[in-house]
Amino acid sequence: MTAVAATRIGSREQALDSARLLAARFGPGAADRDRHRRLPHTEIAELAASGLLAITVPVQYGGAGLPPSSVAEVFRIIAAADPNVAQIPQSHFVQANLLRLAGTADQRHKLFTHILSGGLLANAHAERDTALSNLIETRISPDGNDFRLVGTKFYCTGSLHADTLAVLARLDTDADELLAGEYTVFVRSDADGVEIIDDWDGIGQRTSGSGTVVFDDVAVAAADVIARDAAVDAPTGFGAFSQLLHAAIDTGIAAGALHSAVDCVRTLSRPWWEAEVEHAADDPLLIQRFGELSVVVSAAEATLEVAGRAVDAMQLSGDDPVLLAAEASVAVATAKVTSDRAANEVSSALFEVSGTRSAANDLNLHHFWRNARTHTLHDPVRWKYQHLGRYVLHGTPPPLHTII
Repeated sequence: MTAVAATRIGSREQALDSARLLAARFGPGAADRDRHRRLPHTEIAELAASGLLAITVPVQYGGAGLPPSSVAEVFRIIAAADPNVAQIPQSHFVQANLLRLAGTADQRHKLFTHILSGGLLANAHAERDTALSNLIETRISPDGNDFRLVGTKFYCTGSLHADTLAVLARLDTDADELLAGEYTVFVRSDADGVEIIDDWDGIGQRTSGSGTVVFDDVAVAAADVIARDAAVDAPTGFGAFSQLLHAAIDTGIAAGALHSAVDCVRTLSRPWWEAEVEHAADDPLLIQRFGELSVVVSAAEATLEVAGRAVDAMQLSGDDPVLLAAEASVAVATAKVTSDRAANEVSSALFEVSGTRSAANDLNLHHFWRNARTHTLHDPVRWKYQHLGRYVLHGTPPPLHTII
């Protein structure tokens, strides 16, 4: 994607209004895009032009500097319409946050200016056969005053749409002012030696562009290399912010599935004869079930809101960062567990309440369940319970890593 002339958003209200407008445009075509695996290039261009990609750019760099809770609400709104479109910029905001926390003034000025113009970042982090906490096989090596990048990345969500890739790489030996360790390297997606492969074939999130990227001896300027320590090895809430956006996507999926179930029962479903009603929507057992599902969705939305405020406090307060980081991670872990449950339960219950017609491929209502089941695999909620239990029982703060 080429950066476009983007609107400048200056407030939370403007951001949410823009998100609602885009959601209304994206929603009607989401099932059809999923059915034919038609990548949402037009929708992502509209998202970039709207200015929403720049809402976290700090005020001193020309942005609105909106807090995490506002970003989460934008994601929730868009995910309810099309969770693929919502997931594509998730890593964009995470990498912009890394830039805020760990970048130099020159790096911030360069990339924030690019983001304000509609630029889109995507991640190239995951590697096959290794966990993020283990040895990273992708390497940068010194080349004069600059570097060369070699490696292969998988699950590179949004890479098919982005103009800039944020690559997790390792430097094995000290080089000038850079110590050996892990770095994020910013590379143009059209740079020589970069190959983006459209090979994502998951059952859900089909159009999220989560394929493979190969870096074959790519030239990297020293100015585009950022040490991650200041963001990920300190109580900054970096991981909590990233996880907050995933919880927002799952919460949006739950809300979108519930909305579609309501529409299906009102317009397509036939009443079960034993209910002795003319319309399915008047079946008292269906009314009961919709009440239950609405509670599930509302609970996810409420915990997401609480988590957003906790991450806001982490970023905006000058108080004890260790305590605030722990509280943010705990709140986000709670939201992640709740949203995971809501997305999977409601997207499955859609068929239960809507009847046989809802399983027809031409409606493609199963894209909600496939999206929920796929996106919630991102990181296991069983470990959220572990961290929550240790915090409650022993007061042990959650670890400082990017998925809690």
